[in-house]
Amino acid sequence: MTSSRAYHHGDLRRALLAAAVEVITESGPAALSLRDLARRAGVSHAAPTHHFGDKAGLLTALATQGFDLLGAALRAAGDDFREAGVAYVVFAVRHRAHFEVMFRPDLYRADDPDLLAARQRTGELLRGGVSRHTGREPDTDALAAWSIAHGFAELWLAGALPDRVGADPEPAARTVVGRLFR
Repeated sequence: MTSSRAYHHGDLRRALLAAAVEVITESGPAALSLRDLARRAGVSHAAPTHHFGDKAGLLTALATQGFDLLGAALRAAGDDFREAGVAYVVFAVRHRAHFEVMFRPDLYRADDPDLLAARQRTGELLRGGVSRHTGREPDTDALAAWSIAHGFAELWLAGALPDRVGADPEPAARTVVGRLFR
């Protein structure tokens, strides 16, 4: 494959990340291979290596992208603490592939500066919302809030919740998160 064909996409990096999302959504992160991503993107098998180095590099970029997307979802929820929790769960459902990678530091380079910065920005949004809501122990309350929203999202994605919870994660998450600081 010629190098001009390999970069035919215009934004190969984005195309490879999108292909990674497809693979992870279909089969989980263990099924991801750079060679398969290259085939899906229609580029040489060396092209992903040029952009990411290796699988860990690609998953680092995907996790970074995920933290940025989660941060945008939390900002869109505004100052409403309950809606931030709902946004967290909805993010997990809509961006399952990102969510499955973001909290698995064994899959990526946890010391990557871009990843650390994205995770820090998102963490500040979570802690800031809790602090404004409770005014008590922001670090402990933030951990409790994150644990509840994250645990609920994991249970939802695993299909482990009882049928009475319903088929829509938003109202179910709204109810659960609303109980957090009563």
